[in-house]
This record gives sequence, C-alpha cells and structure tokens, in this order.
Amino acid sequence: MSLLMAVDVGNTNIVLGIYDLEQGPRSPLDASWRMATSRERTVDEYGLSSLALLALRGITAADIHHVVISSVVPPLHPVLDGWLRTYFQLEPLWIEPGIRTGLKVLLDNPLELGADRIVNAVAGLELYGAPLIAVDFGTATTFDIINDRREYLGGIISPGLKISAEALFQRASRLPRVEITEPERLVGKSTVQAMQSGLYYGYVGLVDGILARLLEAYPGSRVVATGGLAQVIAPASKFIQHIATDLTLEGLRILWQKNQKPVPCQLP
Repeated sequence: MSLLMAVDVGNTNIVLGIYDLEQGPRSPLDASWRMATSRERTVDEYGLSSLALLALRGITAADIHHVVISSVVPPLHPVLDGWLRTYFQLEPLWIEPGIRTGLKVLLDNPLELGADRIVNAVAGLELYGAPLIAVDFGTATTFDIINDRREYLGGIISPGLKISAEALFQRASRLPRVEITEPERLVGKSTVQAMQSGLYYGYVGLVDGILARLLEAYPGSRVVATGGLAQVIAPASKFIQHIATDLTLEGLRILWQKNQKPVPCQLP
C-alpha cells in the first residue's frame, strides 16, 4: 500500500486526507479527518492525534509514503514540519512559492497569496475548467478569480460566517451563541430564530451580492464552493453551481503529482 497524506492547515481546523496512489493519478479520496488547529499543541500531540485517527481505518505511519501540506498559519510551520518528519519519517512537500502550479499569478505581490487559495484554484480548474470563481467558506470567506488563460487575477476576502456570529455574541450582551443553520422561517419568533435568520440570510446576501458583481465583470465563470460551511450556505445561493467539500484536498493531490520528478527511463 502506497498512500499520500494531504494536510490542509487552516486557522480553525487541520484536515487530513488519504489517497491510495496505487489506484492511479486520479485516485479518489479514501478517508479524511478534522483536527482543531492549536498553536499550543506540541509535535507529539499532533503526532499521536494523527496516528490515532489513521488507526481508525487500519492505517499505520509506515503505510504513508508521501505527504503534501498547505498552511495559512506560519507560526505553526516548525511544529507541523517536526510532526511529519518525526512521526512519518518523511520530508513533506510544502505548497509555497517556487512549486509548479500551472497558474500565472497576477498579483502585485504574489508572495502574499495564501497557499490554500492557490490550491483551490488549481483544483477548481482541473475539475470544472475556466474561467472560474472559487468560494471558500472558512474562517474568512474568500473569492478567487481565474480567467480562461489560467491566470489568477486576484480575489476578495470577507469575514467568515462564524466570525460574524461570534462578534454578534461578544458585542451584544443579551444575545446568545446560536447554531449556524438554515432557519425554519424567515421571520424569527424568538431571539435565537431571529439571529439565525439574520446570520443565514444576511450571509447569503453577502455572498450573492459579491458573486453578482463578479459574474458581471467575468461573465461565463463557473462558480464552485468549498470549506466547512459550503454545504450550509451554497444551496441558498443563486450563483453557486458546484459544491466541492474536498476541493482543497484534491488540489493538494494534484499539486503533489505536478511536482514529482519524472522517473528516468532505463535502457535495457
């Protein structure tokens, strides 16, 4: 068994995905898990947690032959690198400037672009084609725009839905924390229902307002959504055409494959 472990490190969660490379270059995602992102965790804590999750599927560290990782939490990089080298005895492929992506990044400073956003762009192009708008519902909600020449044009960043909900709870002393879900009715009959309606429909309005402007500027773009809250918000959107929960993991697999050195041909 030759497995690739894809690691997507966000501000809130770390997502692990397993691909069986023996199934070919388009191998499907075999399994995935989420761990909380914590800057206080040690190499050993991340190592033991990941091994316990893998063991649920009968996978050992020795079964993992390759690791690819993207992270938007730079202070954690030394710990993450130590975790993967210590517990898997592997040198991870980091998604960072200099790797092959097949994209031309048209930003004033390409080094500012988060690894997760380039990963989503690569996966979106591979799966859905161009032009493309990729919407990632994470800690922040990001909109990334790629034209039909595979040029990354830039994007939009807005506060994530959970950040908005938490700000409402913290700044209004009489308002409770509420579950983020589609409300039963538009007009709430209680404080909780009224908050859920405002958060949900307010955020759908934010997303569709931005997408309406983007589609006017870049007509014909395919719109794909990913991230933890994609399945909550995207069904209510007028413009999101595809929901790809594992888009970032797929992008990591694709980028790992793009950056493998070709095996030299051995003459008889």
